Amino acid sequence: MKYYSTNKQAPEATLEEAVVRGLASDKGLFMPFSIKPLPQAFYDSIDTLSFQEIACRVADVFFGEDVPADTLKQIVYDTLSFDVPLVKVTDDIYSLELFHGPTLAFKDVGGRFMARLLGHFIRKEGKKQVNVLVATSGDTGSAVANGFLGVEGIHVYVLYPKGKVSDIQEKQFTTLGRNITALEVDGTFDDCQALVKSAFMDKELNGRLLLTSANSINVARFLPQAFYYFHAYAQLKRAGRADNAVICVPSGNFGNITAGLFGKRMGLPVKRFIASNNRNDIFYQYLRTGVYTPRPSIATIANAMDVGNPSNFARVLDLYGG
Repeated sequence: MKYYSTNKQAPEATLEEAVVRGLASDKGLFMPFSIKPLPQAFYDSIDTLSFQEIACRVADVFFGEDVPADTLKQIVYDTLSFDVPLVKVTDDIYSLELFHGPTLAFKDVGGRFMARLLGHFIRKEGKKQVNVLVATSGDTGSAVANGFLGVEGIHVYVLYPKGKVSDIQEKQFTTLGRNITALEVDGTFDDCQALVKSAFMDKELNGRLLLTSANSINVARFLPQAFYYFHAYAQLKRAGRADNAVICVPSGNFGNITAGLFGKRMGLPVKRFIASNNRNDIFYQYLRTGVYTPRPSIATIANAMDVGNPSNFARVLDLYGG
């Protein structure tokens, strides 16, 4: 499958190029040229399938043309070594528990998948060293660092804002060593993200080092997060509660909800999505006014949502034709 840039000024790319580069040369985000719907028969029988079987079917839509079937299956099963249960809260409210992975974050799914897919491409091409740059407001750094720990040929650099991540998250990515380096930045998450993006645009730096990103700007990081929306629907169907499903997603950089919107485009029977913001409500204000106004992020207790200029806004806008 080919990928294009949301800014429409960069050459189209293969999956491998999109994953290895992370960001398009015109600073846009990569998008697949097509999002293929899954057949109705899949949704009719989805409640009979395991999480891993569901994920393999979804992964095949995005990655099946570019990754051998047995390799893709291995990547999916290695990634999903833990469950994502849907827990009843009330008769009409269910919670999808995404904290059962090794770093207790929903990003364990995307981080582990990307590490394995990038490792596959590195082995295939015989590349010596790929440097992964990741900006984090907390949970991304932990999940990515854990997912890539010990992966041969990859070194991860985690940039995080000083004093703005939780103690446990900071310990999770600063104590690993080996191929993980943590860099504390005296600023906000948006400053960290700006540093990563400027590194990708630095021609001299890119001439010396092979750089990619593990933030949700990378297609291999955010697309696998669609897996658990399908799994949630399967669990709702088993409970006889699948009709008129509405999914509410805590949103910071908007990679998670964008993956869900991709699932909806593939035919997942979700009535609508709710993007919940904290005080960093740039997207909410956009929906109210029609004007997108990024601003410096405000520190809150929900630090993973403290994003003042969500990268994946560009994908949401592109998905709905502007």
